Amino acid sequence: MDRHMNSRKSATVVWLSVVFAAALPAAPAPVAKPATPEPYLVAARSVFIIPANPTEGRDPFFPISSRGYVVTVATSVPGSDFTLIVLKGISGPPDHRLAIINNRTFAAGEEGDIVTRQGRLHIRCTDIKAGSVVIESGGQSRELTYTEKH
Repeated sequence: MDRHMNSRKSATVVWLSVVFAAALPAAPAPVAKPATPEPYLVAARSVFIIPANPTEGRDPFFPISSRGYVVTVATSVPGSDFTLIVLKGISGPPDHRLAIINNRTFAAGEEGDIVTRQGRLHIRCTDIKAGSVVIESGGQSRELTYTEKH
């Protein structure tokens, strides 16, 4: 009887080996390489154009915003437009004073753009005194005085 059981076990082992061998995937066939190399892929380049006004396009993240459009820069200020320039403060020791003009800080001899209700304006701060500042813009010179608001 032992002999009969051993032959039955060996038949089962053979049968299971055949089943598992059939279930395993076959080795992939070797792939032949093409004779000519593949062409290189070129990445697409994005180009962004800033619109001059809202009719030409809008910012997709801030569609109702007007920032980013071309701003007209005033190059000179007529005499009456000096009212748009406000001296907001003077600080620092007498040998190195700083002036805040329309929310921008200037040192004596420094020049730059300030923002007014009519657009940007390029000015040069020529002198900073204890209570006033001398500025130049468009060939005109003006002294702005500081008055504290209570």
